[in-house]
Amino acid sequence: LEAQMHGGGHERGLRSGTLATHQIAAMGHAFSLALEEYSAEAEQLEALRSRFIKGLEGLEGVQVHGPAKERVPGIVNIGFEGVDGESLLLALRGIAVSSGSACASATTEPSYVLRGIGLPPEQAQGSLRFSMGRFTTEAEIETAAERITEAVQRLRERSAARRATV
Repeated sequence: LEAQMHGGGHERGLRSGTLATHQIAAMGHAFSLALEEYSAEAEQLEALRSRFIKGLEGLEGVQVHGPAKERVPGIVNIGFEGVDGESLLLALRGIAVSSGSACASATTEPSYVLRGIGLPPEQAQGSLRFSMGRFTTEAEIETAAERITEAVQRLRERSAARRATV
């Protein structure tokens, strides 16, 4: 092992300074609280996710990716047929949405996870990841579903108009 910081010689020469015991104890307490609230929070997030998906039911060509039982409670990945994911992303300013995972944010390649579950590259490229958190409200979910529906319809109309003129 190599030293993380130099000087002082604490921790058998691997780390300088004194451990922040108060921060370590606080983190342990935070973990305990999170564990106590996990079930209720997971249930709340699953309800928000279900409400969000239901809010998109009137929109044709929507594909929710991944098995329903094996999803993280507050995250859903959705593809919109006939719509480029980046164009939709830009049309949804003000809504926290991503076209890929945080660990692959520096690349324009389609998600390796979506490709891994069998989506063709163009379908994976056109998908967006939506996340909900403990402070997300039902009103925000409904607004997001409405704005997404409007944006998808507008982008599809533009795409159809372009194809008609070509």
